[in-house]
Parts: sequence; structure tokens; C-alpha cells
Amino acid sequence: MATRVVSTAAQDIGSFIRSQREAAQVSLRQLSQLAGVSNPYLSQIERGLRKPSAEVLGQIAKGLRMSAEVLYVRAGILEQRPQSAVRDALLADAVLTERQKQVLLDIYESFCRENGSRPSGAASAPGTSAPEASASETSASEAAAPKGATDPDQQEN
Repeated sequence: MATRVVSTAAQDIGSFIRSQREAAQVSLRQLSQLAGVSNPYLSQIERGLRKPSAEVLGQIAKGLRMSAEVLYVRAGILEQRPQSAVRDALLADAVLTERQKQVLLDIYESFCRENGSRPSGAASAPGTSAPEASASETSASEAAAPKGATDPDQQEN
């Protein structure tokens, strides 16, 4: 039973790699050169005969100019993360390198954790917006000043 699960996972990732390669209009031989993986081994991966390691998946992702994370999730190495418009846009960006994408995602995720893990695209708390919040903060700081306090520049000597 365990062998069947492994072979199914290998076929799934293999067929996904093949479909991505064909969509990119890259031949098997070209991808093997771009990824630094032998042509026969890549062919075996695509046919579901071999299950590639995380390192090989990363090389294939680089050759296909796609996110390694997508291949890791498809191969069952990583769990799928919740949907995020920001994450999807970063991962789809063809201009950024894999390293740049990872750094930006790490920064984005740290901001989300800092802000209480609010997912992208979520609305602000009811009745508030950034400009209103800053205006209320200004009002609060003005209210904190003691009554009768004056600006030192306007005081008469």
C-alpha cells in the first residue's frame, strides 16, 4: 500500500512537471540542461518512475522559472499554505529570483505575524481606516496634554 502511495505521488509530480515544461515550450533535453539533471532521470521523473528529492525539485523549478515551493507542495514535501494574493503575486513574478521571492515572502509573513496574522485582502477592523486611526492618535495625544499648557515658543517672558 505504501509503495502505491509513493508511486502515485511520483506520477502526480511527474505529470505536473511535464505539463509545466510543455506550457513553457521547453523540450525535455533543454530542461535537463537548464536544471542540471540528466535527461534520462528527468524522463523517469516525468513518467512517475522516480520521485525526485527536494534538491532536484529546486533545480527543476529554477529551470522552469517557477517557484520551488509549488513543486514541494505538489510532491508532498511542504504543506500548502493559505491563499494569499500577495504570496501568489510574488511567486508568479518572473522578474524576481527564487532567493528574492523567498526574502520578500519572509518579510511579508513577519509583518502578518506582527499585525496579528491578518491575511492579505482582509478588510480593516469595522469603522476604522489608516487615516482615521492616525487622526484619532493625534486627538489622543492632544487630549493627553494638560489644559492650559501652551506652546513654549508662544510664551511671553
